[in-house]
Amino acid sequence: MSELISSIVIDFDLVCDKAIYPTLGLVALNTGGPIGVYLFGTLNDRIGRRLSFFTCLATLILGGILTSISNNFWTWAACRMIVGLTIPAIYQIPFIISLELVGPNYRSFVTVMTCTFYTMGLCMLAGVTYLIPEWRILALATSTPFLLYFFYLRFLPESPRWLLAKGRLSEASDILQTLAKVNGKELPESFTQKLKQRMSMSRSKSEEERLRTGPGVLSLFKTPNMRLKTCLITLNWFANNMVYVGLSYYGPALGNEEHVSFFFSSLAEIPSYMACYIVMDRWGRRWPLCLCMVTAGLSCIATVLLPSDAVMTTLILFLLSKSTISASFLIIYPFAGELYPTQLRGIAIGFSAYISGLGLIIIPFITYLGTENLVLPLVILGAVSVIGGLSGLRLPETLHHRLPQTVEEGELFGKDFKIADCLRCVPIKYKIKKNNFFSVHTI
Repeated sequence: MSELISSIVIDFDLVCDKAIYPTLGLVALNTGGPIGVYLFGTLNDRIGRRLSFFTCLATLILGGILTSISNNFWTWAACRMIVGLTIPAIYQIPFIISLELVGPNYRSFVTVMTCTFYTMGLCMLAGVTYLIPEWRILALATSTPFLLYFFYLRFLPESPRWLLAKGRLSEASDILQTLAKVNGKELPESFTQKLKQRMSMSRSKSEEERLRTGPGVLSLFKTPNMRLKTCLITLNWFANNMVYVGLSYYGPALGNEEHVSFFFSSLAEIPSYMACYIVMDRWGRRWPLCLCMVTAGLSCIATVLLPSDAVMTTLILFLLSKSTISASFLIIYPFAGELYPTQLRGIAIGFSAYISGLGLIIIPFITYLGTENLVLPLVILGAVSVIGGLSGLRLPETLHHRLPQTVEEGELFGKDFKIADCLRCVPIKYKIKKNNFFSVHTI
């Protein structure tokens, strides 16, 4: 079962002057990602989290089926680009739904559970690729099972936060009532009265249209604080994405058996998730994010000091890097989701993921350098990780803070953050001005 009987290299004769073609296939896959996250991020805020998720799911299944029937390399690469449109949007949209369905005290738990199941999927993928050496069958085996998710269509609720932000108060009220009933709770009377009061207010057509369409991505850059946070989140996401995916691609090259190497490089992520679950609700997001990224970067860079025959030490440093960058990748998702306001959360995360996805286009070429020099890709990825980690200290802490709803709240959150606060490792208080009074939230 471990013997390779079919691959695109064999079937499409990608040897000699075409040896670079498999790398180009990865580039095609990663090129689809930046387009997809922005496209589905826009849909996420326009038509809702629920419909955009199932649209993304349908695109993934279509791309996988088309991949399996490709009869030449360029058709195969085009189909991989279709699949790439859904990566990582297929992960981000359910994560946003989960983040918006729970309260502040459960965000860390939801994040850890989401990432743990993702990593379990990677570990299973190592076994699936070992058992299915024929690439056409593999393409079907890794896409058609997603059809089962459509049975979930009738059970998955729309995000009540998104409905409230869009002014669809009646639908939001119904979902909130259902959630409260399932949890054996009752909505606070003050909240119910306020919601009914807003539902009874009539709105002009222009206001209805404004709520329906919502603000665009340019709203992220119109005000100074929101602009700075957007740039820092995007830079950090870029570094996280590039290093995590780069190490994932690089892992199988470090062992004699690529399936085993990939399995253990994926398995190394789970202990870091457990550590994050303990640390995130005590230290917050900023410092764990910085420490994880700097540790990952220094571990990668340290490989340049090792002799060429120190394969085992290189492997240990690689696993440390993969574990810590996985932890930081876990943190950046809720951190970004908590910093971006609900009105823009889908398109904002889509924008940051889009920019970070541009770095993935060059990742296959960086890992390709490893064929000539084993440690060179690790040094490049390490430098990117350290820079990204240090930049994250300038972002305001979000621990236990309620999610900002409007663009105005997003601008005011952390506006009084000072350079000296970069080194602060304890929660601080921010004030958000709303409806002519200040609502103080403990971070």
